[in-house]
Amino acid sequence: MKLNYKRTILIGFAFLSICAFWQFYDNEIPKILKYNFNLGETATGAIMALDNVFALFMLPFFGALSDKTDTKFGKRIPYILIGTIGAIVFLFLLINVAKPSGNIGFFIVILLLLLISMGIYRSPAVSLMPDLTPAPLRSAGNAIINLMGALGGVFTLVMTMVLIKKVDDSSMTNYSPLMFSIIILMAVSILILVLNIKENKIKSDIEKEGGLHSLGEEIEKESEDVNSGVKLPGDVFKSLAFLLMSVAFWYMAYNAVTTAYTRYVEEVWDLHDGSYAKTLLIATVAAVLSYIPIGAISSRIGRKKTILAGVIIMTFCYIVAAFMPRYSGSINIFFALIGIGWAAINVNSYPMVVEMSRAGDIGKYTGLYYTFSMAAQVFTPILSGILLEHISYRTLFPYAVVFSCLAFCTMMMVKHGDVKPAKKENILENFDVDD
Repeated sequence: MKLNYKRTILIGFAFLSICAFWQFYDNEIPKILKYNFNLGETATGAIMALDNVFALFMLPFFGALSDKTDTKFGKRIPYILIGTIGAIVFLFLLINVAKPSGNIGFFIVILLLLLISMGIYRSPAVSLMPDLTPAPLRSAGNAIINLMGALGGVFTLVMTMVLIKKVDDSSMTNYSPLMFSIIILMAVSILILVLNIKENKIKSDIEKEGGLHSLGEEIEKESEDVNSGVKLPGDVFKSLAFLLMSVAFWYMAYNAVTTAYTRYVEEVWDLHDGSYAKTLLIATVAAVLSYIPIGAISSRIGRKKTILAGVIIMTFCYIVAAFMPRYSGSINIFFALIGIGWAAINVNSYPMVVEMSRAGDIGKYTGLYYTFSMAAQVFTPILSGILLEHISYRTLFPYAVVFSCLAFCTMMMVKHGDVKPAKKENILENFDVDD
């Protein structure tokens, strides 16, 4: 049984469009809120947290709803199509109607509708790959999906460098060319998906071949009644609690930087064009390229030590950035290291949570993982925004240092879930990280 690479790449176009949008959202929406509507950092942080608030209930809701859907187009494609069309319409209105209007209330209403549209199709888009991939091949399939997502983020960063022109007044930045490039990418991506992926037919063919359920899944299903709901031993529960605290802390640090970075470079480093995108692009590429060596390192020294090394690397880079008086090409080196450190964390943290869960409760503990990571991303833009607004923009990287140090301390208390991962049989499996 071999992975159908062509089909998996075609499925990955949905995630590519999602990541292209979120790269734009995280980078440019905070700048629009600040420079076009004169919002303070606290209010900007609160609005930027809305997508994560929505994610807390929209992702599981639409994921479960699509599970129960049955149409001639399949159960995931309708949500992907409706969500994408809605996102394209509201992104166009946001940049070309709501932003020029100068009415912050109207802008926020359109932004909320845009976020709802994106929330409709993220879970169905991510679920499409395992639906249409034989169980033993899903790890390699997820790797391709992650690579497609990274490509979407890279597209937006490159387009930002090419299409965003330097202006003396940031409120006069013309986002329309960048917006149109993303809309075209989203439309083409979903058109490719819908024209080539016949969900019901593919699933029927795989079921006939007996490839949708592996022996391991059948054994796990049989064991659910035995293990589901059983309390973890006290020492394992303690490790899980410390690990989840670590997840929250490193997301507090990293998300604060990624959310505020585009404003930081303007306010502190006096960088007023799309040049910041080069730094973020380098971090993204470094993370993708580091998956394979990090997978090999984890296999040799274990997950916990690899995560701790990643936290140390990121903390060091935050400290360096905090002391940089102005933008310099050398910052790209440190952001590349941040990308590597973040990859070291992401590759290993979720598997540690799963390692500590009972066979019948993997979904429950996966939900806990997402709850802590999303909650951190709701809270940190607001807290960091208060510091940026009322103290100084210079608090951004020290803020990240504090929470990275807390993550290191709590991670040191984790004593379980550190089973050394088996060496990957396929290079692509090293890209199989949490979406």
